[in-house]
Amino acid sequence: MMTIRVYNTLGGKKETFETVEPKKVRMYVCGPTVYDYSHIGHARSVVVFDVIARYLTSQGYDVNYVRNFTDVDDKIIQRANELQMDSSTVAEKYIEEFNKDMGALNVQRATYEPKATEHISTIIHIIEKIFQKEAAYQVDGDVYFSVASFPEYGKLSGRKLEDMVAGARIEINPQKRNPMDFALWKSAKPGEPSWESPWGKGRPGWHIECSAMSSRLLGETIDIHGGGKDLIFPHHENEIAQSETAFGKPFAKYWIHNGFVNINQEKMSKSLGNFLMIKDVIKSFHPEAVRFFLLSNHYRSPIDFSEKAMEEATIGLEKIYSLLQRLMDQFGTKPETKYSQGNVWDQFCKAMDDDFNTAQGIGILFSTVRDLNRLLDNKDGNFTDQEKEEIMTSYADILRIGNILGILSLSPGQYFQEKRQKYVKKHSVDPEKIEQMIRERTEARKVKNWAKADEIRAQLEDMNIILEDRPDGTIWKFKE
Repeated sequence: MMTIRVYNTLGGKKETFETVEPKKVRMYVCGPTVYDYSHIGHARSVVVFDVIARYLTSQGYDVNYVRNFTDVDDKIIQRANELQMDSSTVAEKYIEEFNKDMGALNVQRATYEPKATEHISTIIHIIEKIFQKEAAYQVDGDVYFSVASFPEYGKLSGRKLEDMVAGARIEINPQKRNPMDFALWKSAKPGEPSWESPWGKGRPGWHIECSAMSSRLLGETIDIHGGGKDLIFPHHENEIAQSETAFGKPFAKYWIHNGFVNINQEKMSKSLGNFLMIKDVIKSFHPEAVRFFLLSNHYRSPIDFSEKAMEEATIGLEKIYSLLQRLMDQFGTKPETKYSQGNVWDQFCKAMDDDFNTAQGIGILFSTVRDLNRLLDNKDGNFTDQEKEEIMTSYADILRIGNILGILSLSPGQYFQEKRQKYVKKHSVDPEKIEQMIRERTEARKVKNWAKADEIRAQLEDMNIILEDRPDGTIWKFKE
């Protein structure tokens, strides 16, 4: 097994991946604040870390993966007030919607998916430890972390505290000793959810939730902490300060952050109104194509969502499924488990070992598809035993890679049928009319009326439909 190298935001370079405990990975990834449907930016982060967890598992690691839900927050309370609902009801609704969306994208469930409100006692315990270290202070019912008490503050984001304070655009709060101090506990306001604490009734600040859930479920030092780049500062910076103050040891060895999703080359933002909800995207595009698109760039790079990019991802995925269909037609079966991991898998692992490079891994997949198609074209079904062995090993490798990327989970027939159904719905096409035209063409071919058969094929092509004549009949697909 090769050495895995990971880009660590803490230090800004690639490092050899060595876990706290041999062959065990403790990974915590910040999940959503559940006040609305999930958008394509959420999907990228969740899919990226899903692939990392799958890959590390395939390499023999025992992966303990925590992805949380922030289910108490200003945004949730605001949404609950708008909907005239209880904030816990709002949170539960959007947790359910999140799980539905991620299920559609073939995301595996994390080992633990805790909610912040389930860990209030741990949150209070950690705040008490921070008080013991004289790094927290109380003003009325609010509790703040004193950033001046943590000399390494800024080590993740590379910012200096004095520069942050000088350039702070935050509203000056006279209660704070330093403008960069952040809330560990917020005093209760009328009508808001609250819990009893040594500082009076209130609720946790956002940052402390993750420190509590992480330490409770994974221990005081973890291997990987992940999330989107937008979380580096202040969220992850603050997590480090409060966790390392409370426990007196490093919080996380490797900090992994994924890049943003832009929409048609513009930053996704509420003000531009270009937030794309996953539930809407998968109405137009197959969920596997969405997932394939999200992995087509290196996770640290930004990725641009557009109709054209999604069409390219769909075409790319279809090429792989078309090869799988050819292989099934040729050999009549999926490869048996006896086929050992071959050269294609080795190349894929080499790409993944270099900071989980799915873009390069997908490139290896495409070149394998091209090589196998060429071989099938040239040999016309006449294969030596050795050639068949090599083909079936590569076939098995493609399916292994698909399992890591979370694609190719359907049979080719099922994939093309689902894709066809989406196109039919999107373009209001009548499939029965198409089937009738194909039947008429088949009859014309039987009586050797080639002109009529060609005419029907041309009519279907004008409708963006291509035909494939096979021994067991004619199938139709939509041209991208």
